[in-house]
Amino acid sequence: ALEPLSVGLAIGVASALTGYLSHPRFYCSYVECCPRAGQRLNATALKAQLDNRLFGQHLAKDVVLKAVLGFSNNPSPKKPLMLSLHGWAGTGKNFLSQILAEQVHPAGLRSKFVHLFLATLHFPHHDQVKLYKEQLQNWIRGNVSACPSSVFIFDEMDKMHPGVIDAIKPFLDYYEEVDGVSYRKAIFIFLSNAGGDLINKAALDFWASGKRREDIQLKDLEPLLSVGVFNNKNSGLWHSSIIDRNLIDYFVPFLPLEQRHVKMCVRAEMAARGYAVDEKIVQEVADEMTYFPKEQRIYSDKGCKTVQAKLDIHEDV
Repeated sequence: ALEPLSVGLAIGVASALTGYLSHPRFYCSYVECCPRAGQRLNATALKAQLDNRLFGQHLAKDVVLKAVLGFSNNPSPKKPLMLSLHGWAGTGKNFLSQILAEQVHPAGLRSKFVHLFLATLHFPHHDQVKLYKEQLQNWIRGNVSACPSSVFIFDEMDKMHPGVIDAIKPFLDYYEEVDGVSYRKAIFIFLSNAGGDLINKAALDFWASGKRREDIQLKDLEPLLSVGVFNNKNSGLWHSSIIDRNLIDYFVPFLPLEQRHVKMCVRAEMAARGYAVDEKIVQEVADEMTYFPKEQRIYSDKGCKTVQAKLDIHEDV
């Protein structure tokens, strides 16, 4: 027969071990967990990622850094954070949203708490708008219930059928709860090419007047974007109640990239592949890109979007 002391000791050890294994810190080192309430973003890490990986976008860096850190440091935000990123393809909208997602949830786009919607994939049919709105509401409600700090990214907003995105308007508004669920810790990000022409024209006007690109401020572009996107029939935000109710916290403009920024993208891609950076190849890849206006060749018309493919040609070198 076991001695009472031995039995008691065994039970104590088992209880201690069970408690240790079930401790959130231990459990979450093996299984992805939703961030704890009050957990703040690492401001230094976010700034470093934006500085080292996003090129030529001083406005986007500044606006997003301040907006996200302010939101993270607020123990009781009145509404979710809502960012709408605008600019031509290849200027860094997807890149910035990925960086932000990785800072909130380390697994980034692979995280079960980060949700990416593509308009042409998830909402393709115009005659299914009512169904999409119901599905979208149910999906967001379920995921925010599981993790209040969920991140939702809506790409291709310029291809979204008008009216679909208005389904999430109740979740973006100034409500304590909607049907027993609080959405005030969630982050919503829209990505759109809509407004890109307005941004490019403003950038060209600055260049033509002899002003520095870095002198462009948010106030120079944000009013143009909000009105332009609202009245753009080819935008998923056309006459949207989300804009009408001023629920988008920031319209973030992404400027067209100059050749010097394209070169930065080439160097970063070479380094990511483990290559020594060869300035001759950097210049060759940059020269293969197309630029506008045609005569002055100031801005890359595809940003850095085709840098990877063009660098593939030079891999043997």
